[in-house]
Amino acid sequence: MAAIDAQPLVEIALRSRKRTLDMFLGNRGSRLSEDVESLRMKLVTKIGDDYGAVRDMPPPAPPKPAVPKAAVSVVGGPPASSVGPAAAAAAVVPAVSSNSSGSTAHTQAAADLVVVGPAAVPPGPGIAANADDQADETLSQDSSTVRRMLDSLPTKPAGRQAAVVSSSIVQYREAAGIVERHAPPTKSRALVVKNPYLAVKPDWHPPWKLMRVISGHLGWVRAAAVDVSNEWFATGSADRTIKIWELASGTLKLTLTGHINTVRGLAVSTRHPYLFSCGEDKQVKCWDLEYNKVIRHYHGHLSGVYCMAMHPTIDVLITGGRDSSARVWDIRTKANVFTLSGHQSTVAAVACQSSDPQVITGSNDSTIRLWDLAKGSTSATLTHHKKSVRALALHPVDFSFASGAPDNIKLWKCPEGKFMTNFSGHNAIIHSMSVNRDNVLVSAADNGSMHFWDWKTGYAFQKLQTVVQPGSLASEAGVFVTTFDQTGSRLITGEADKTIKIYREDANATPETHPVDDHRASRKKY
Repeated sequence: MAAIDAQPLVEIALRSRKRTLDMFLGNRGSRLSEDVESLRMKLVTKIGDDYGAVRDMPPPAPPKPAVPKAAVSVVGGPPASSVGPAAAAAAVVPAVSSNSSGSTAHTQAAADLVVVGPAAVPPGPGIAANADDQADETLSQDSSTVRRMLDSLPTKPAGRQAAVVSSSIVQYREAAGIVERHAPPTKSRALVVKNPYLAVKPDWHPPWKLMRVISGHLGWVRAAAVDVSNEWFATGSADRTIKIWELASGTLKLTLTGHINTVRGLAVSTRHPYLFSCGEDKQVKCWDLEYNKVIRHYHGHLSGVYCMAMHPTIDVLITGGRDSSARVWDIRTKANVFTLSGHQSTVAAVACQSSDPQVITGSNDSTIRLWDLAKGSTSATLTHHKKSVRALALHPVDFSFASGAPDNIKLWKCPEGKFMTNFSGHNAIIHSMSVNRDNVLVSAADNGSMHFWDWKTGYAFQKLQTVVQPGSLASEAGVFVTTFDQTGSRLITGEADKTIKIYREDANATPETHPVDDHRASRKKY
């Protein structure tokens, strides 16, 4: 078999290019034929985007003639008592009809002047169009293609007001002898002026001032709870102790020891003489305040327990911790009723109420979960926050709650968890939030800043910076916990300088001395 000579690759490529050029040489440089359907779709789309909102707007109604004081009769026209566009049209039509030779020509000319699109409607019946109207008529006749595109656009349904305007225009044109070529125009919603957002004026609240500083703990104060009798409150600290203080005088009444690590949460029962505590030692304890000792332990958390809340109506306790779960405990039997799992990080805040959602949790995974306590499952997950949610606050009267994170404070509506608004301005790591019945929301951060907000409007009427006690570092100006007493007139805070501070409203403040200075132009909702 004879060997086949291998041709160079370059020669083969050049030969292929020459064959291709010879094949398509006849069409080289010529434009492709335009697709009529594609061109029509392009024009219809462009006209609809640019002029679709105003193409159906009705022309302005003719001015209503003034009612004459004395009756003026028109030869061959309607009686003097008739007024309005119909009367004006009826007064002109008989006069035109009296000349039989020009009646048809006048009607035909008027019909030719009524166009839809760029041309304008004549000023009135029997009035000749001016030079601009005639130029528009010529332009509209030349642009027949554009007019057909406009005719192919779907018309929008007219509202009640637009129907009334259109019917009056139709009656006016029929009385003038003008033939309508198209359907009566409709009023577009695109040009309706919407009412601008009017910010609600915030209520006036007196400013808060420091009332008392209590020293006694040897570590950061991380938890606080007020008794239902409003006679004493308890605090938990990083020194592993729980201290009971008299609310009126601030004197120490009792110190409870038993935790082997930082106490992170406290809750006082409203129906029993019990105090519940949790800490970073994985322990949840129930203290009997009649004997001042631990009577129950609740075992189940796999890591530190960071928050807890008592159910207001039933004997259950909810705790959340570093094991990314919230647990529901029966306080009598110590049984772990439910393990509410679903968060991807530490459960840093928990709130409990008597109505659904009965349990709300906030986590370091930047989500908030609403739980169905009957099923032990998630009913809604709120993912609006971008940073860790470390604080939750339930309004005692309004069926809503607030969540705090470094990006924003957000207000939510129960039971579905609908987002309401943002409280913007507290740009720090918010550790705690509390709200009283006077619609005062306080948010406290790790840099020692505290903002006081009006709950209904989100207006920050006061901004405070805590002052560390003498001998402490400036970096210890952090606020870890806040809570109001049962009356809402005292604010208790636990801070990083190992002190407990009590604030109260300024009794000497008035709306004149501390006016509301709301500079909010608008509130964003996102």
